[in-house]
Amino acid sequence: MPKLVFADRKGSIFIHPKLAGCGMKAGGFFRLRPEDLVKLPPGSRLFMLPERKAVGYDPAAGNFVSSDALAVAAFTPPGYTTTFNSAYAEARKPKTLPLFSYAAAVFYKGAFHAASVRVDKDIRHDSRFIDLALVRKRVKKAGRSLKGNRLVSHLEKCALTYGCPNAQNFFLNRFEGPLPTSPSCNAACAGCISYQKGSSCVASQPRIAFVPTPEEVAEIAVFHINNTDDPIVSFGQGCEGEPLLQGTLVEKSIRLIRKETSKGVINMNTNGSRPDVLKRLFEAGLASVRISANSCRKQYYDPYYKPRGYSFKDVLRSIGVAKKEGAFVSLNYLTMPGFTDSKGEFESLRALVRRYGIDMVQWRNLNYDPLRYFEKISAEVCRHEMVGMKEEMKLLKRELPGLRMGYFNPFNLPAAASPRQQRHD
Repeated sequence: MPKLVFADRKGSIFIHPKLAGCGMKAGGFFRLRPEDLVKLPPGSRLFMLPERKAVGYDPAAGNFVSSDALAVAAFTPPGYTTTFNSAYAEARKPKTLPLFSYAAAVFYKGAFHAASVRVDKDIRHDSRFIDLALVRKRVKKAGRSLKGNRLVSHLEKCALTYGCPNAQNFFLNRFEGPLPTSPSCNAACAGCISYQKGSSCVASQPRIAFVPTPEEVAEIAVFHINNTDDPIVSFGQGCEGEPLLQGTLVEKSIRLIRKETSKGVINMNTNGSRPDVLKRLFEAGLASVRISANSCRKQYYDPYYKPRGYSFKDVLRSIGVAKKEGAFVSLNYLTMPGFTDSKGEFESLRALVRRYGIDMVQWRNLNYDPLRYFEKISAEVCRHEMVGMKEEMKLLKRELPGLRMGYFNPFNLPAAASPRQQRHD
């Protein structure tokens, strides 16, 4: 059976000889089956969870028990979606966990495993294929080629200090190139990785501190497109706020890019807060959009995103505008086991995808303390109402076979979306 793993206060990890490993959803505990697990992928990390007691299943007694040792969780690399959180009990209300996802970790058949499912086989963020020594060399080369462009220095820090794979790939001339533009945001997301007010949890990296010129953005984009096979460039990065707040700048940048080249996909990652601005960007040559949401229901979207100056209706309007304009539309679906795979949320997701004809669902882990999340959005989920993460994906794919599933923004758009980027050359 999958065995419980736990940690001491020094960070050493142990395997429990008697207790089975289990997972947690919405504060409830579940026995893990072998089919719930994947061998711990390369690039994963094992975390010790302070102030949280490891919970396992006692086969002899037939119940869940908590130990005095600390819980252990797995942080899996991009391309994997957590299906069960690490199972733990809080003796008292502890500090909020840092902004990571916390998959259940167990020991099974001689190796560590995680409760996770692989949703994308793309290697673009796989650390095994990112040569940091080469990144450092290419940083210098890009500095010479793009002399005076402030975005080069910004992306250098993202690549070498904060380990951003998109920034690293920019300097390696491959995959998706980042185009950060916005120092500000019109949402106050609980799990924002670039800005946290107060000390409940720490931002992973700071936001861009300046607004680049359209020329700087276009120069970076064209450099990436001209030096990359199957290129894609994206506004809306982890090191910035909301790019739609810089709508005029982005529009000018897109037109400059398309004046230089018809190659590549121009994409935007956004909260979809300004549909009118988004429409202008499609008219300028934007080809695809990834709109983020933690839920397909306003009652759970609002307490997590805390929108300022826009509403959930605007997000839906943006999806409608994008589809009307012939763009490729992805839902950046921020997932949390126990909520995302609850019956009510699954039915809402299915209805949204059908209603708007969404092209792709990107199953991304919501990096937030699992128990604090349910408190934050005031969600109560019954155990018998959980569909299951893997089961939800299978059902959606069976009912909507044309729907793409994955993790990364695609560069190979369908023919229907391609004319948009060509039309404005």
